[in-house]
Amino acid sequence: MAISFAGAFAGHDKALEFRSARAAILANNIANADTPNYKARDVSFDAAFSDEMKRLQLQGTNDRHFAHAAESDVSGDLLYRNPEQPSLDGNTVDMQREQAEYAQNSMQFDTSFMFLDRKISGMRKALTGN
Repeated sequence: MAISFAGAFAGHDKALEFRSARAAILANNIANADTPNYKARDVSFDAAFSDEMKRLQLQGTNDRHFAHAAESDVSGDLLYRNPEQPSLDGNTVDMQREQAEYAQNSMQFDTSFMFLDRKISGMRKALTGN
């Protein structure tokens, strides 16, 4: 029986990649809080999840099964955030919102990292017998 890391990690490795990319986007927004005409950007987990679902293929085990792929019209591209209070210089970064989003993303990153660490620890214990 072969061990698949993709199956063993249960998607937590992909969640870490998404959280890392989102942290970089939010940090870029914070760094440009005073840049005139800078537009705050973000990526939606729902949009990224929908993109991954598009790639999901159902496996047919019989000739009478229909080939089907999940489809969605939502894209996982980088989006512009709608400002609640745009500044006079055209900058749309709301520093309090960016900091709150960054903190929430950081907590979600830590949670995914903890799950992944426990998966690896369990695999290590299974291999060494401890």
